Amino acid sequence: MSLLVLSISHHTAPIALLGRVALDADTAGKLGGVLVGEGHVDECVVLSTCNRTEVYVAAERFHPTVEAIGAELAALTGLGPAELHASCAVFYDSATVSHAFSVAAGLDSMVVGEQQILGQVRGALTRSQADGTVGTALNALFQQALRVGKRVQAETGIGTAGRSLVSAGLNEVVARTGPLAGRRAVVLGAGMIAGLAAHTLADAGVAVCCVNRTLAKAQRLAGQVGGTARPLAELGAALSEADLLVSCAGARDLLVHRADLMGTPVRAVLDLALPADVDPAVAGHVELIDLDTLLAVGAEEQSGLTDAVEQARGIVRAEVSGFGAARRAVAVAPTVVALRTLAADVTAAELGRLDQRLPDLSERERAEVATTVRRVVDKLLHTPTVRVQQIAQDSTVDYAAALRELFALDPQTIAAVTTPKDSGE
Repeated sequence: MSLLVLSISHHTAPIALLGRVALDADTAGKLGGVLVGEGHVDECVVLSTCNRTEVYVAAERFHPTVEAIGAELAALTGLGPAELHASCAVFYDSATVSHAFSVAAGLDSMVVGEQQILGQVRGALTRSQADGTVGTALNALFQQALRVGKRVQAETGIGTAGRSLVSAGLNEVVARTGPLAGRRAVVLGAGMIAGLAAHTLADAGVAVCCVNRTLAKAQRLAGQVGGTARPLAELGAALSEADLLVSCAGARDLLVHRADLMGTPVRAVLDLALPADVDPAVAGHVELIDLDTLLAVGAEEQSGLTDAVEQARGIVRAEVSGFGAARRAVAVAPTVVALRTLAADVTAAELGRLDQRLPDLSERERAEVATTVRRVVDKLLHTPTVRVQQIAQDSTVDYAAALRELFALDPQTIAAVTTPKDSGE
């Protein structure tokens, strides 16, 4: 089984198109369920953030799988298949592993080294586990990706000063409109990014008002930061008392228009949502900082992290190599088991013939013969089976396939090793 990911990110598509393919948790779960249910895909995890929408799968066939993912994603988002494929990248097997590890490490983010990506990767895996679309292959990939991400954060300076889209955006707000302390801000939304924004603002001495479609969620977040809360219907009233708006809702329709800011003291808008929450036309009235802005800022900031980025990439390369070796060792194990099963069957058959030809052997004599035969077989198989597992870790040659051909191993016997038995048996 091979690993594959179809990725649409800020590297392959403009922010506006990313907004069109952004998926909420329910839609991501639906996509994973449809793909697994169609038969081309054995496992699926969908990761959708403000930087990317990616579909990771474990499957047997490459081209039909890519076509199936593209067709379903196009149907969900309204994009034409040609437009979608022109805006995506596809990674296969070891390239998929490298990409997943780089994403979790923050190396592929709009703000290199951002720490929120680990929580987003963990959330995508957890949702897919709950939906039943994850098996051993993708679970192993994502669990290791999370470990790699944590290692990079711990061992390099890539995540210095809690780098995130929020911190990058607020730094830009300060650069354009002055210090944050003593200001009043509206945080629109109540998800992970909104939570980080509210806490960051409160820590900087900003009075925070949390606004959300579901008032209870706004109240919960406001309680954490000592702020106030309003429902979405009262956004206008909240803006009339603020000089900064940080928007993180990601609704399908624009939530803030130029007219909503006219007559308010709002001087700056930080729109971190995908799709965008704020009409770009507000830029003529206030300072607008959006994902396009931060994409340019992130490219400039990355130049100052050259050493940390190279160190992080070195960790990723080593981890990809180790993960590949482990996968190859696991892949050869069923063939080794099948070979030993064949040897045991041959031994049992020959001992059965011996019983028929020499029925007068005593129990003690028969036991000695059986022990000797099994010892000879074990010694003959020991070195090749141990060596094939060792060699498989360090080589891309399919030694398992060679064993299967040499000993004419039954594919069903090999499949039985990796297929769980029915719990009712």
